Amino acid sequence: MADDYRRQGFELERRIFELDIKCSSLRAEKQDDDYLQNASAILDKLKSYYRQGGESSNLSKLLQDYTQVILDITFYEENKLVDQEFPEDCSPFKIQQLLQDLTEPEVLAGRLAPAQEVQSVLGLELLECLYWRRGALLYMYCHTLHQRKQWIKKNKDTFLKCIQEGVRYLMRMLQVRNSVKINDGVVLHDTATAGFLSEGIFSDTHLLTMMYIGEMCFWAVKYEDYNADSMDRKEDRLQFRDIGTQILNKYVLACEGPLQGQGWNTENAKEILSILQ
Repeated sequence: MADDYRRQGFELERRIFELDIKCSSLRAEKQDDDYLQNASAILDKLKSYYRQGGESSNLSKLLQDYTQVILDITFYEENKLVDQEFPEDCSPFKIQQLLQDLTEPEVLAGRLAPAQEVQSVLGLELLECLYWRRGALLYMYCHTLHQRKQWIKKNKDTFLKCIQEGVRYLMRMLQVRNSVKINDGVVLHDTATAGFLSEGIFSDTHLLTMMYIGEMCFWAVKYEDYNADSMDRKEDRLQFRDIGTQILNKYVLACEGPLQGQGWNTENAKEILSILQ
């Protein structure tokens, strides 16, 4: 057991000091960025822990802090891409790098704590955030590409694969928390809350995720119609029309039901539904 802790500590320690170098380099670009400052503060705490000879007995807490550093650093890098409107020459490489960075905490948790479920190691909120961030990054990228008609004509396969990957991440985000079953001994006096939980809607981010999925499914259906044989294998292809219809119907019911008057607009969702159905 002691050897396992030392091995875990060494791998995490190595990655933490690597991230510290990267964070310092990025802070040289923008010293006052809140996310980089937060990442730097957490890294200082983690470095101090290891320098004092700390054992990785609380591996879950160490991985959670490490994950927060990843989330903060990649958020800064994502914002740079968005501000630059995803330059065509470097965006594909940078996006894959960001996706890999946002996948690493889940991979590390599975490797360093194989006897535990990843969600119990990282916690539901951080795991949701990792999927959300990957899916939202691809949504923003596809949203930009969708406006570059000439690019899409030459790169339909790439566009559709980005959409498929993004939808998969966002759907995984919605599935991290098992929907609460009202008949499982859960007592909820607020019927609206009960309805949200039973549908797996736990926050505004979950609602926004549903809208993102609907939009991406619409883009996929639009371009699949022109490019029906382009995907690698038909059986691997998501059923975008069905997924978009199901998700957006839930979104509209929520926004026009319990959330009516709370600022959630359904016009775009209804327009997409009229095309998908």
